[in-house]
Amino acid sequence: MEPTFFSGLLDDPVLYVHVRPLGKGLLFDCGQIHHLAKRVLKSVEALFITHAHMDHFMGIDTLIRNVHVSPRTVDIFGPPGVAQKMAHKLAGYDWNLTEPYWCSFRVHEVMTDRIRTSVFPGSEGFPPRFVEERERSGRTIFRNACLQVEAELCDHKIPALVFRVTEIPAFLMDEGKIDRAGLVKGDWLRLLKKRFYNGWQAEEPLTVIRRTGGAPTEEPVDDACALYEAIRKEEAPASIGYLTDIGFNEENLAKVVPLLDGVTLLVSECSFMTEDREKARISHHLCADDLNFLAKRLRPRFLLPMHFSKTYIGRTHLLYEQLEIPPGVTLLRLPEHLAPRPLLAGEVPKPMGEKSRD
Repeated sequence: MEPTFFSGLLDDPVLYVHVRPLGKGLLFDCGQIHHLAKRVLKSVEALFITHAHMDHFMGIDTLIRNVHVSPRTVDIFGPPGVAQKMAHKLAGYDWNLTEPYWCSFRVHEVMTDRIRTSVFPGSEGFPPRFVEERERSGRTIFRNACLQVEAELCDHKIPALVFRVTEIPAFLMDEGKIDRAGLVKGDWLRLLKKRFYNGWQAEEPLTVIRRTGGAPTEEPVDDACALYEAIRKEEAPASIGYLTDIGFNEENLAKVVPLLDGVTLLVSECSFMTEDREKARISHHLCADDLNFLAKRLRPRFLLPMHFSKTYIGRTHLLYEQLEIPPGVTLLRLPEHLAPRPLLAGEVPKPMGEKSRD
């Protein structure tokens, strides 16, 4: 997976995770997303909303605008109530020109113990349709062929989700182990890979090629899974933690720490400077000292602070001065703003032939 953070330090947070083998992507939060290219938005397989404050949800209109005529289903995961908010968004437009191939939105409301799913079929003008309500078993809320997304529901004075994206272990071979096992690479590796991705379903013995002093010979292996364990490459799967807008309290930490411990990349809000800790506590946000605690406790390989309060415009460098980065953790820095600022009237080119009034 390939993450891209489409925001500056002061902008609405938008994390896009491109799943390269599938050619699809996951989007985390969607405040202002007008600067994302259409082909990026059209590749979104699933959208994950932490909570429905404007700076995390208002861009849903932009997403709808770019994907609603695509013949597919887009999954949306969010806290309780997100389906009703999605219904209000869609009901704000006239859909009298719908086509049978238009997309559907499948909205999942993630609660502590269950998930409620509704669907909005575009071919009918996006009316809300309840589908099911099922119990949650564990933290995982989404999975495709390459990764899974886990979530915990935390407190931001309203329910807010925290996410962890983890790659599903891939088929990896250690050439040194193959050589030490006396094996010779051949087509059997392709067949072993196929069985790996098929879940080791029972099949006939796998025929490998082994060196026996002279010419390589073929040898049947009954337990293909055990063979793979003996020659696989040891590599921890990459993971991304996405944490924004939660209060720094014991209840939230009890959920966040086990969920995000040891992530490869931690993308975390840091809305306030340490001296403004009280503002952070009142608004249920994090300050620089809180992020220092999380960095030391979670020990990510990379740390990306984001969602800094706009009250610090022109002083964002002070945040980085307050961060205490533990050994082994690499700090990633953002510019204040990523997208161009809005145009002023005098900056708009005049139509051809029109004289300036100045």
